[in-house]
Formats: sequence, structure tokens, C-alpha cells
Amino acid sequence: MKAAILQSSYIPWKGFFDIIRSVDRFIWFDDVQFTIRDWRSRNRIKTSDGLRWLSIPCDGRQSKMIDEVLVTDASWRRRHWEAIERAYGEAPHFEWCRPVLEHLYLGETENRLHILNRKFVETIATELLGIQTEFDESARYPSSNRGQARLLDILAEIGATSYLSGPAARSYIDDAAFANQGVGLEWMRYDGYPEYPQLHGPFEHAVSIIDVLVHVGPDAPGFIHPTEEAGEGPVSADLD
Repeated sequence: MKAAILQSSYIPWKGFFDIIRSVDRFIWFDDVQFTIRDWRSRNRIKTSDGLRWLSIPCDGRQSKMIDEVLVTDASWRRRHWEAIERAYGEAPHFEWCRPVLEHLYLGETENRLHILNRKFVETIATELLGIQTEFDESARYPSSNRGQARLLDILAEIGATSYLSGPAARSYIDDAAFANQGVGLEWMRYDGYPEYPQLHGPFEHAVSIIDVLVHVGPDAPGFIHPTEEAGEGPVSADLD
């Protein structure tokens, strides 16, 4: 079984969903330290005025765990949805994904950051992208270890034989430790994503998954799971 373990993020970019699609079990890693001004509580959309950050107001501090962070102002939902409507209302497939996205923003009231992030990601993955990966959470596998040792403990608990990691982890992952535990280590590559007709100027890969959905609609999986033949040029950003 192949697994991936990542912290929850707000409406993350397509590479995040590519990792989810690429494994048998995806584990939310939210009983770890929260990082401010990071992907946990914000992401970007493309607008006629350039890239715009959508940030969730929350009480997160460096001393808190991700799963302890609460949203402090519920009005963010309406503001973010209106910003998305203005930016993408004329996109060819906005109406195709509108019912799902609008409900996530205006039909939900969850104020725990990690749970609302998971709700967005899991709903988009299953209902709009057809991803069938099993979702799990690290809190189900307590351990006194931290960092890489904690990851290895979780992988042992679930019986994983392979682990897919984002490229940012190369700076601290010890390949030998995975090999000693009999877990194959694979590195995610973010090159080969094809471009698509995109509103608002020069093409930009490093934006929320919402950009893909509104522009290509039901064809989105083909723009999120690249093949060797798909597209030209690498994705320039390392977003987890």
C-alpha cells in the first residue's frame, strides 16, 4: 500500500490533489505545529488585477497545533465566495462546479480550520475529480516520536509498503531510515502539468485548484495528473 502524509491546506493547488490521487491512503497530519502565513489558512486565485490571496482569519499561533486552530470571523466565507465569483464567473465551467463550491462556502458553518480544510479537499477530490483514495488522520496513530520518526511510526501502523513525499521534504528525509523499515520512498514530481486556456493574463500554475475546475470542468483530472506526453515545462512553485 502506498501512502502520503501531509498537513491540511486551504483550497490547495493541483499538485496537492495529484499526490492524493497517486496513493492508496492519504493521511492528514494535523496534530503538529501550526505555521502562520502559510498554506494552512490561505491560498491564491487569479483575478483581473493579478494574483490575490484569500486568507481565513484564525487564532493560529506558532504555539498551537493545526487541529487546535479556530476561525475567528465567519464572514470570510461570504467574502471569499464573492471574490471567486468576481474572478471566475465568466470562466467556461464555473456553473459546472458552482453548486459544490457554493455549498462549501455558504452552506457550511465549521469553524475548526483543519476540519474545514479537509471538507473542501475531500469534497473536491471525490465529487469533482473522481478520486477514490482513502482518507485518514494521524491523530488515530499516537506516538511519542516527532518528525520523520513519527511518519515512520504511522506508516508501520497502517502497513504501508511505499511512501510518496513532496519534494520539499528532501532536505530532511533520511532515505536509509525508510529502507530499514522496508518502506519504499518515492518523490513527487510537479513537472509536466499541461497549460489550459486561463483568464486574466499569462498562464499561472501556482494557484488554487479552483482555477483548474472553472476553466476545464469535467476534464480537470487530465490537467492534474500529468503524463509524459502532457504539456511542456515544469511547474515553477513548490507548494508542499
